[in-house]
Amino acid sequence: TCHSQGCNLVGEKHQVTQSDRNILYKLDGRPALDVFKEEIGEELAADLNQVGGLIFAALPVPDTDTGDYLVRNLLGIDPDQGLLAIGDLVPEGTEIQFARRDAQTARDDLVQMIDTIKGRLAGPPKGALYHSCLGRGRYQFDEDSAELKLIREHLGDIPLVGFYANGEISHRRLYG
Repeated sequence: TCHSQGCNLVGEKHQVTQSDRNILYKLDGRPALDVFKEEIGEELAADLNQVGGLIFAALPVPDTDTGDYLVRNLLGIDPDQGLLAIGDLVPEGTEIQFARRDAQTARDDLVQMIDTIKGRLAGPPKGALYHSCLGRGRYQFDEDSAELKLIREHLGDIPLVGFYANGEISHRRLYG
């Protein structure tokens, strides 16, 4: 197994210093929305309506040295109170970063993942299972099953099955 994310990390890691379940009040002791706006850049910060489906919360996976992170949706922004809501529970002390979905990164990540898997094989593969996040597919790879065609292009014409899910499965970890 192997894992491909398809997002670029944005800015630096921050510590959640005030939260309530999935609502972020403060990051590094500052209003969460202020930190978020600084990290995503002036253009996006000027029109927060652009961030849906583009910018996500990235929660580093604890107890790992791989730099791996869980990608979580932004569920809401409260500009009056400076709050962010994300699709996961974030207790105080949690590290958080932001990530930007990027089609070219997704393609590059997928090819790197396939090359890693091919490097582990003793011979040609006899088949493959592929489980992809709902946010990938046509959103990052366009229409006409381009994601699956890319896998076939690199692994060969083998039986390939799988499904789309709200997250990924890799090794012993469920990402959503």
